Amino acid sequence: MEENRSLVGQEEAQTEQVDYSQLDSMEDLLEQENVDIEFPRQGEIRKGVIVGLNGDEVLISIGTKSEGVLVSREWDRIPEEERATFVEGAEIPVFVVRPEDQNGNVVLSYLRAREEEDWTWVESLRDSGEIYEGTIAGYNKGGLLVPMRTLRGFVPASQVSVVRRSKATGDTPEERWSQMVGEPIQVVVVEVDRNRRRLILSERAALKETREVLKDRLLDDLEVGDIRTGRVTSLADFGAFVNIDGADGLVHISEISWERINHPKEMLKIGEEVEVKVISVDKDRRRIGLSIRQLQEDPWVRKVKKLRVGQLVTGVVTHLTKFGAFARIEGDEDLEGLIHISELSEDRIAHPKEVVQEGDELTLRIIKIDIDRRRIGLSVRKVDSAAYADLDWKMDLAEEVTELEQPEEAAPAEEAAPVEEAPVEEAPAEEPAAVIEEPVQESIEEPIQEEEQAEEEPGEEHPAEPMSEETQPEEEETSA
Repeated sequence: MEENRSLVGQEEAQTEQVDYSQLDSMEDLLEQENVDIEFPRQGEIRKGVIVGLNGDEVLISIGTKSEGVLVSREWDRIPEEERATFVEGAEIPVFVVRPEDQNGNVVLSYLRAREEEDWTWVESLRDSGEIYEGTIAGYNKGGLLVPMRTLRGFVPASQVSVVRRSKATGDTPEERWSQMVGEPIQVVVVEVDRNRRRLILSERAALKETREVLKDRLLDDLEVGDIRTGRVTSLADFGAFVNIDGADGLVHISEISWERINHPKEMLKIGEEVEVKVISVDKDRRRIGLSIRQLQEDPWVRKVKKLRVGQLVTGVVTHLTKFGAFARIEGDEDLEGLIHISELSEDRIAHPKEVVQEGDELTLRIIKIDIDRRRIGLSVRKVDSAAYADLDWKMDLAEEVTELEQPEEAAPAEEAAPVEEAPVEEAPAEEPAAVIEEPVQESIEEPIQEEEQAEEEPGEEHPAEPMSEETQPEEEETSA
């Protein structure tokens, strides 16, 4: 009986030796024994549970027969706030560096697992176009560096916003970018390459997306006539774009200044803060029209306030057209008026060149001032018109009164001499002053409508006007 048992034991031992020798690996052995263990593969990311902490050594169970360990020196590289969460029983993601080392342990990496998860995250941001708000952490010669979790993205200089780039002055990267470190920034992911560890970001694209959303909101709130403060974002030949409340509006070159300019850069700089007036809102075309000059006093209006209808001025003909001649009023190159063809001569003419030429200096009468349309009407024909004779006389007397009222500036040594002559000059000086004081006031307050009526009906309103022309020289000589 004992012999039979020994023979059976020998056969079983031989069978086991034969079976084990045919197995290729531990995995085959486990499969043969129906053990349900999933062996780790290199590059795989798993969820692990911390089962032991010994200084900088961390034991992690990932469901295999033996525990895994973090790669050497990784403990010190893990951020301190994350290390504080490493306690027994805590679940963390791990990356399989090697399925088995010489000691039979699985070599794991927590940082690589986080990094792989972050690559997947930035790829989702790229696909969705979602805007990421971060902080500028550094720079190099080509642009700015922005951390995105455990990754570091790069914003090329060409993708930095125009406003931020306008602040980048200097010849070296440090001079251009150093002052921006620590500033917040909005970016979108435009390129992801895991193999080359390449992550490219764009601030310009992010701001464009943001501006589109803000512009829709702003278009609903803006009203023509609103006054806003904005910042110049870009300049073009046709005008300047100004950002107001996150959306861009256009200030056409004609709305930048009352003066004529050839390019917006003559008056504005990128990044400059300006006050603008909303002059148009087109919701269908999503356009906002702005103006800078309408918030400034029109120099043309200020200058034309010195003139009045009926006043005689000297002008130089600047150019001719079939409907009249343009003349620049002497003393101010910015003021130009039109002499209509009907106001050039008493005779009927076909073209202004029959009576005037460019460069001719003429005495002209102002017959119209239209401030709203910025137009001045001039006349050659009405220079000697009887309808304006009374007005001319009053204006001449007003000028004399102004001269008499100005204080005389005489040297102390000459003060004694005029005292003897004073009685001789006093009588004529006081007499015209008493006579002309009242007409001067009338000439200032006289409505322009009366002058126009005088022009239309000289016979009825001013029957004595022809005599006033004859007597005018005598009165002027007397006053002189």
